[in-house]
Amino acid sequence: MKFSIITICYNAAATIERTLRSVTGQSWDDRQYIIIDGASRDATLEIVGRYRNKIDILVSEPDKGLYDAMNKGLKLATGDYVVFMNAGDRFHEDTTLEQIAAQVKDCNPLPGVIYGNTALTNMAGEIYGMRRLSPPEHLDWKSFKNGMLVCHQAFYARRDLAEPYDTRYRFSADVDWCIRVMKKADTLHNTHIIVADYLEDGSGVTIDNRKASLKERFAIMRKHYGLPSTLLHHAWFAVRLLFK
Repeated sequence: MKFSIITICYNAAATIERTLRSVTGQSWDDRQYIIIDGASRDATLEIVGRYRNKIDILVSEPDKGLYDAMNKGLKLATGDYVVFMNAGDRFHEDTTLEQIAAQVKDCNPLPGVIYGNTALTNMAGEIYGMRRLSPPEHLDWKSFKNGMLVCHQAFYARRDLAEPYDTRYRFSADVDWCIRVMKKADTLHNTHIIVADYLEDGSGVTIDNRKASLKERFAIMRKHYGLPSTLLHHAWFAVRLLFK
């Protein structure tokens, strides 16, 4: 079983190395590592260069935003599964991919989605807690009515189900993408383990961006679940939008 790990980065010199160490240090060898850099101007590429012999594909060029860069990575992926591990994020253990592969190796066909739990880390790389939203025992496309219950870094999509991200969404295309993948998945496998450490640094989210993200999420939920259901499950969300 082959995993395609995709790292999106831009001016990430402060955080990229922890991701590089984690991905290249995985005990599971059947993997493809793709880095899509947005033409960084800091030392990001210098740091990446130290690991170049363990990186299968490196692209560094301007892009049209995060999800445009993710689509570039998807086009280059050749693994059975794709997972995004962006600058600052990491696998929870050096054996994470090996553990996942062992769980599903006898499945025929392979599950459409593999998922797990997520720990939170600070800029020092220290784990300080678990993600507030936790994955349900049985995940399906309707589960996201209650929010993005599985972190993007803990969501492994079978590559043949992974359509491009809808770049009309600037902040929440990952929510839409996960729902679309789950709609096509016949089976979704819960690993029951922590699979990702997510860097929550609190930077880069302005009030204006937060408002735009909330509006996008509401539009995505409405598209997939309908207005009545969206209002019912996210009454607080709708009220916030009315007063923005």
